[in-house]
Amino acid sequence: MPYVPAPDLASLSLAEIAELSAARKLPPVEQWNPQDSGDSLMVIKADGRWFHDGGEIRKPAMIRAFSGLLRRDEHGQHWLVTPHEKQSIVVEDAAFIATDVTRTGDALAFRLNTDEVVLSGPANPLTARGDAETPALYLTVRHGTEARINRSTWLQLVELADEDLTVTSQGTTFSLVPA
Repeated sequence: MPYVPAPDLASLSLAEIAELSAARKLPPVEQWNPQDSGDSLMVIKADGRWFHDGGEIRKPAMIRAFSGLLRRDEHGQHWLVTPHEKQSIVVEDAAFIATDVTRTGDALAFRLNTDEVVLSGPANPLTARGDAETPALYLTVRHGTEARINRSTWLQLVELADEDLTVTSQGTTFSLVPA
């Protein structure tokens, strides 16, 4: 089956975004605790590109498939998890990149570089790191993984922000600059 990109984020209602999220049935990696482990020889670069054994993975469908198996443990190590084995994966910054944002109702909807859509809020908070001169903003995605907000998306958020550079999504307020 060929890969079909998701529609334009700004054209979707909150109900359509929720429907898109529900339609992507992700494996229950949080329920899997395999004893066997290894090294996947995979790296997710800071710019969001995926590599295996030095060669870039260029097929979006493969990246989407692998991204559904990602989990990050309490020590910050990322893993590709199946019911039988977990393999470590090097993540230089964040597992995902947030490439677009739109306000839909009372929620901020982010598109990731994997074409997934994530609504920020209590379950998927935004976190500002770095300092006021070089802020870095991250969105919690799932299973401990995060998406780094890219520059153009951060500028979109600034346009949506209040005067104090905060945004509110699903009743939770987030600062766009580190404390």
